[in-house]
Amino acid sequence: MGISKDPIFVPGVWGPYFSAMVPGFWLNEGGQSVTGKLIDHVVQGHPAFPELQAKATARCQSMYAYLNSHLDLIKKAQPVGFLTVDLHVWPDFHGNRSPLADLTLKGMVTGLTLSQDLDDLAILYLATVQAIAFGTRFIIEAMEAAGHSLSTLFLCGGLSKNPLFVQMHADITGMPVVLSQEVESVLVGAAILGACASGDFPSVQEAMARMSKVGKVVFPRHEDKKYYDRKYQVFLKMLEHQREYAAIMTGTWTTFVGADP
Repeated sequence: MGISKDPIFVPGVWGPYFSAMVPGFWLNEGGQSVTGKLIDHVVQGHPAFPELQAKATARCQSMYAYLNSHLDLIKKAQPVGFLTVDLHVWPDFHGNRSPLADLTLKGMVTGLTLSQDLDDLAILYLATVQAIAFGTRFIIEAMEAAGHSLSTLFLCGGLSKNPLFVQMHADITGMPVVLSQEVESVLVGAAILGACASGDFPSVQEAMARMSKVGKVVFPRHEDKKYYDRKYQVFLKMLEHQREYAAIMTGTWTTFVGADP
């Protein structure tokens, strides 16, 4: 969700809508469909999922808290994100909403092995979280190319409670991520609208300033930037390759063999 004083038209991104979120500002909305469900799908479909369930239950942890701690154990001296150096995911298992608006796109994974253990599950989970963050970077770049000026991410919703998800968004976008003091920040938004409607505040902006507080700011690890830039190149190449495969299968792909194109 990006706001601007003037309307900005971004291909593949919804809007601009006037006063849709903040009165007096134009709103663009770019999103990825069912990201939480994608993570569940990848984790629950892995052969090591029953083992994960049992170990997480034994520790009275959520599955994702257990996976995050397991990644910290197996990363050794390297940053946790480097565990996916040869494992890459394109996350459009349910088509692409933004910035491509292409429902025909499919999910992709490259770098799979015959491993079926908990380490393998944890690394595939990490690669999926990273893919969603790369999808966010893809949307941000489209919005910036159209004229938006973006420097900070504000996260809310269920996935913002996952510290790995938050850190990967900071590292991959290169932007600080701001979290609300109130964990259920979406409910605060509803309360702000209610307080404004009841006359307790003269404007939504004043209600926002008084009722919302910054809880935590997560900063990117700039020393890892080159690594994530390389992974982002692979991310974009996977899109290019998927479209090439589709063209081959529909007979619209042209190759030049033994002659100059």
